[in-house]
Amino acid sequence: MLTSLSEWNILNVVGLNRIAVKMLIPLLKFTFYFAGLYYILAAILKIASDQLVLFSGLFGAGLGFGLQGLFADVVGGLLTIVERPYQIGDKITMGGHYGEVKDIGLRVTRLVTPDDTLVSVPNGSIFQNPVANVNAGNLEMMVMIDLFIDPSSDTHQAMQILREALLTSQYIRLSEKHPYVILMKDFPFYKRIRAKGYANDFRYEFIFETDVTKRAWQEFRRTGIMPPRMAVSEMGIINDK
Repeated sequence: MLTSLSEWNILNVVGLNRIAVKMLIPLLKFTFYFAGLYYILAAILKIASDQLVLFSGLFGAGLGFGLQGLFADVVGGLLTIVERPYQIGDKITMGGHYGEVKDIGLRVTRLVTPDDTLVSVPNGSIFQNPVANVNAGNLEMMVMIDLFIDPSSDTHQAMQILREALLTSQYIRLSEKHPYVILMKDFPFYKRIRAKGYANDFRYEFIFETDVTKRAWQEFRRTGIMPPRMAVSEMGIINDK
């Protein structure tokens, strides 16, 4: 038991350190960019401090009138660093795209989607659309798993099976701060059994979902719990809470 506890502590600390290091990367990049710009203007071009202030004002006005989109993206990047609605390593939905934040640049934020596509989203989009952050800088993240069964199936047994599959997954994190819940809702042609639990590492989001779903359906079939007679995709899934 002590060995298992030690391994858990080591993995937890390593995971938190990984996230902490990723959080510092954008701040260091912005500091480097602006320090480099200041050095070029003040040292190489020999611009005095008062001239540098005047130049900064003129430069800002030029950006405001001629490069509004670029200016909005840069400001969006700065606000992201200051207010931290998301950080490198977070799983977010931004500009209609869902994925892991890989880089926060001056103009764009780069996401890697679940199908391993690199998407560059302008930072200025935070002013037009909300950003949904799934794990908010934490190592753990909530995962929602939906299974659909025939209305005639034993709902109580299905919920118990899904609960057991969830709690015995090697990818789950259980604590007072990371509870789980099993829910059921009736629809006209099927019943939805929903599990909510925390993956112990956001990188295991889809592995966790697959693991629970696979083992739950294996037990469903063994106990005679059937899927809906009509495909849920044909009925249209109702995406309510």
